[in-house]
Amino acid sequence: MSSGFQIFRKIAPMLLCIAMLAPVVQAREIIRKGDTVIIPLRGEVSPALYLFLRRGIKLAESAEASAIVIEMNTYGGRLDSAEEITGALNRVTIPTYTFIDSNAGSAGALIALATKHIYMAPVSAIGAAAPVLSTGQDLPETERDKTISYFSALVRSMASRNGHNPDLGEAFMNKEKEVKIGDRVVHAKGSLLTLNAQEASEMINGRPLLADGIAQSIDDLAKKAKLGGQLVRLQPTGFEQFAFWITALAPLLLLLGIVCAYLEFKIPGATLPGVVAGICFVLFFLGHYLAGLAGWEAAVFFVLGVTLVLIEVLFFAHSTIIFGVVGAFLILASLFWAMIDRYPDQPLVPSTKMLLVPMLNLSIAIIASMIVIALLARYLPRTSFYRRFALMAANPSGPSFSAPREFVTSRPIAPGTQGLAVTTLRPSGKGRFGDQVVDVVTAGEFISAETPIVVSEIDGMRVLVTRTQTSY
Repeated sequence: MSSGFQIFRKIAPMLLCIAMLAPVVQAREIIRKGDTVIIPLRGEVSPALYLFLRRGIKLAESAEASAIVIEMNTYGGRLDSAEEITGALNRVTIPTYTFIDSNAGSAGALIALATKHIYMAPVSAIGAAAPVLSTGQDLPETERDKTISYFSALVRSMASRNGHNPDLGEAFMNKEKEVKIGDRVVHAKGSLLTLNAQEASEMINGRPLLADGIAQSIDDLAKKAKLGGQLVRLQPTGFEQFAFWITALAPLLLLLGIVCAYLEFKIPGATLPGVVAGICFVLFFLGHYLAGLAGWEAAVFFVLGVTLVLIEVLFFAHSTIIFGVVGAFLILASLFWAMIDRYPDQPLVPSTKMLLVPMLNLSIAIIASMIVIALLARYLPRTSFYRRFALMAANPSGPSFSAPREFVTSRPIAPGTQGLAVTTLRPSGKGRFGDQVVDVVTAGEFISAETPIVVSEIDGMRVLVTRTQTSY
């Protein structure tokens, strides 16, 4: 069996695992230019919901959709997630709508104010956005005042930007806020503001109080707002929470993937490290795709980079480094690219702020993997586990038609004996010393066939060799 085929067989499990990304890519919703994208926002406002909404926004803008409609039914949730969602909506360049189908309570009310237009179902409500503890209890007084002060300012700015009355947004959060339009007191202080559909759409001084109108359904909203194209509804995959943890553990996944890829080549005959490495990289790209960070392009460039490195190893070893260098660059660039939070309207060259998290994650993974690999290269060949695999690779099971090996204890081989590698040492193989061909193993380096070698150590039947140093 050729050494090239053996190397390909080693890397095949990792490539097979990475190929698992294809069904995910093909499962993406098809959005055409001019369509209206419906993004459901249901249940608790959470980090997973933010990841789903961010992915939907990027898909819609990339496809040049005509509008985004947030279909909302939530009693609220985490304020930090609501802040991230409103930040994503405030940067959208296409028209945004919220259709309140029943409830836009607490954090949901803040998110609705981050869209340009609000429509409400006949029986629905919006408001009551006071911050509370996760248990439902009120915040301590000082913390409550700080939180209300900060988010009131944020909501006022957001409401003004999107054409809504900023006093309404503040009254959603602060029960001490009075809302007055002209001479009419819309809401007296002393309680949090909550509006039903009829109140929110009431015309005051020639314009609606908050909602553009009442709609029976998304289809009715599309007709009243004269939205173009087909209505394309995105659906959460159910893996958004999984994606949240994947992005949080990105450095660990990269570390494990790099180390296992190293072990796949280091340990002769082993395939499990390659499978684990492939799974790690699949989880990495899949998680970042579901989180709305990476598209399928990043995974394609990663596979292309691995392919170029394989071409370098299989066909151009010791003759050129172009394929290997380009492949390594594509691998690192794809990993880096997958972690950049870039929106379609932003410049192709990312800003410094966008690069901080990817640089930190990749630096941690690379530095940690270098340390782990250095330790493995030093100590792994000394372990019985490694020797067992090396022996299995040098002496495969099954019938042999070659001449039987002769174990000569008095063979004239000692440290310093020079010879020639008969086969490629990866790291085990065969070496010729005079008229003897014996099983040898390196300390981890790969040595091509016909390369001069020298015995550095003999441990029982184990002959450790290194490349002969050429002096000039």
